[in-house]
Amino acid sequence: MDNLRYIKYKGGYKYQLVEDYKCKTNICPLVNIHTEYISLTISGWLTIRSGYAFDGPSGPAIDTKNFMRGSLVHDAFYQLMREEKLQQKWRIPADKELQRVCREDGMSLIRSTWVYLAVKFFGGSNASKKNERKVQKAP
Repeated sequence: MDNLRYIKYKGGYKYQLVEDYKCKTNICPLVNIHTEYISLTISGWLTIRSGYAFDGPSGPAIDTKNFMRGSLVHDAFYQLMREEKLQQKWRIPADKELQRVCREDGMSLIRSTWVYLAVKFFGGSNASKKNERKVQKAP
């Protein structure tokens, strides 16, 4: 009956996917990965299911339309790494996927290169299990 007295939640999210999203990526794990909201096949097909919460572009970045899809894909990859379902060796390829998707969506080469370098040099801790979002309780 404790669940009637408080809620459990995780913070740090700004957006929620309202339809499933599927795309082909260059990230190909040795085994298929399936979680409640994310699936990644050995052939690189990434599926992110409706209801997935993500924080969009991080840091000083501006949440523009040509950044949203890339940030969704990147957040999903980093979450799989934090949960130790995807090996850390995929971090830089995941950063390159962010840049590739942003370029597909019309982001300039200069901005997409800045985005890539920012996550490459400053985003590594976000893929670490140590940075997993903690469950909080209220009240």
